[in-house]
Amino acid sequence: MDWIINDELGLTVGHLVGWTSASFMVVGGVLPYIPQYRQIKQTQDPEGFSLHVCLALLVANTLRILFWFSSRYELPLLVQSVVMNITMFLMIHLCVKVRRNNAIMRMPDRVFSDFDSRYFWQWTDFQSYVDFMLVVWAVGAAITYLMLSVTWFMETIGFLAVFTEAMLGLPQFVRNYKNKSTHGMSICMVIMWTAGDMFKTGYFILRHAPTQFWICGTLQVSLDLAILLQVYIYRKNPAPRNAHRGD
Repeated sequence: MDWIINDELGLTVGHLVGWTSASFMVVGGVLPYIPQYRQIKQTQDPEGFSLHVCLALLVANTLRILFWFSSRYELPLLVQSVVMNITMFLMIHLCVKVRRNNAIMRMPDRVFSDFDSRYFWQWTDFQSYVDFMLVVWAVGAAITYLMLSVTWFMETIGFLAVFTEAMLGLPQFVRNYKNKSTHGMSICMVIMWTAGDMFKTGYFILRHAPTQFWICGTLQVSLDLAILLQVYIYRKNPAPRNAHRGD
């Protein structure tokens, strides 16, 4: 039986644990990106971080927000998605700014409105990333409105949301593999990814979140561990001479 902390409010240890867990769910996903953000800002080198991680999280959290209108899962998970989207835009803004400042010669502008698939997610201005996501949000909202009563469709949206998030480490894994190096990637970020994903998966199971959530959470933890294995394998490798720029 939970200990009563305050008889008047009926506050119990269980309530405190629940509120603490919910609060961590909201901000915990953001914490791993703080050391990566600081590292990029200090070194003025964004090439070790894959911007496709941001793409994966923006899409995943957008789908999760749309799924909420059907499933009405716990509010902290919804708030977490909003906070994560804001964080990803901050990461993109920093990387784009640093790349422009580092350019020895002025590069041709590559913007979303060019509709050139060769430079998808390699645009040279921050506004293009915002414009792309505005289109995704508008189309997603319209489709969700029309298909909200179609159970199988909304369940698919929920699965795609958590599956996309589960695969967010894949671009970083591929980048490390191509470079045969983890230079420029914040190891602290990956360790915090792993710890956070383990906590999140446990939270999904204990709080009886939709099945898609904890299955894909397990997949996400596995990918985190694979990236940590790369850190060990490539620990003696120097920084790559020809970085794979622009994602």
